[in-house]
Amino acid sequence: MVHLTSVHQAFDIRIFYKECTSLAAAGYKVTLIAQHDNDVSIGGVEIHAVPKARNQLERMTRTVIGICRAALDETASLYHFHDPELIPIGIFLKLLGKRVIYDAHENVPEDILTKDYLPSSWRKWIAGIVGMVEHLGAACFDGVISVTPTICRRFPRGKTQLIRNFPMAEELIPLSVKPHEHRPHHLLYAGRICLERGIKEMVQALGLLPNDLEAKLVLAGTFTPQSLSEQVFGMVGANRIDYRGWLSRENLRQLLTEARIGLALFLPGPNHTDSYPNKLFEYMAAGIPVIASDFPLWREIVEKAGCGLLVDSLDPQAIAQAIQWLLEHPQEASAMGRKGVAAVATEFNWAKEAENLRQFYARLLA
Repeated sequence: MVHLTSVHQAFDIRIFYKECTSLAAAGYKVTLIAQHDNDVSIGGVEIHAVPKARNQLERMTRTVIGICRAALDETASLYHFHDPELIPIGIFLKLLGKRVIYDAHENVPEDILTKDYLPSSWRKWIAGIVGMVEHLGAACFDGVISVTPTICRRFPRGKTQLIRNFPMAEELIPLSVKPHEHRPHHLLYAGRICLERGIKEMVQALGLLPNDLEAKLVLAGTFTPQSLSEQVFGMVGANRIDYRGWLSRENLRQLLTEARIGLALFLPGPNHTDSYPNKLFEYMAAGIPVIASDFPLWREIVEKAGCGLLVDSLDPQAIAQAIQWLLEHPQEASAMGRKGVAAVATEFNWAKEAENLRQFYARLLA
């Protein structure tokens, strides 16, 4: 089978590390067509590289065409694509008699309504068109996969499968690596650094912390857009930032062993309030307490596990108070971290989702 993505990097956590490697381990021959420097085979997955796009327009034209050509070069029993801009390719493959799965990572029409770079008068029209294209595709595709129950309800019930974004067992980090109370006062945010994921509110919270607390925000990821970094590093509180840039999985794992607190402070929005953020579960798996946005779905996870604190992500003062409390109460914070590990080990883990994915494939290929 062939996985296709024009938007995500080749080594995307969900696509490559979770779905593709799980299917390869189950005995399937798996190829991933994605933007990359060169063809390579890793973990039983063949990566078929297409040239990297220099901008969004090039990605949506040249890259999509390149992925279509690469897909036609493959002779696969099933094609599984991950981006809404590839829906026309999915329909084309279906017309050629191929089995096709659409992996809907987000509620795309709702997300379009929040895009500030689009004129407000256009958003409803674009969202409506994208919604219709998604429903047209879903009607003819063999299956649809998504990450949350709410997104799954947008698609035909009989052919839609929930595959949640829970962490893999190998992401669990032994608590004996470094005792929580002996770690430096490092707060960790790992992922895409952008306004909608709360970077400004995090930095504003840093500026409200007492000077003697010696807290630092370790940032791992890339700024989107890149120009945002100038704004962030010009803010009050930016002197407490330790920016590491994009990190490999192994280097990120090392950061997780050194952090005191993990931050998941996405701002309210349709693809945040109804999402399972990968980083939330990564923090839990690493045994560090979380400070997370107080969304209903996230509250169910954090309160049930007892693994951290919930705050209004639009309120820097509330964020600062939560940070200060966890740093000044290391025993309670350490206990939250241990509870997070237990919750991931028993409930919020990829093993169950991988089995659901394998069974879904088996049904479609029967």
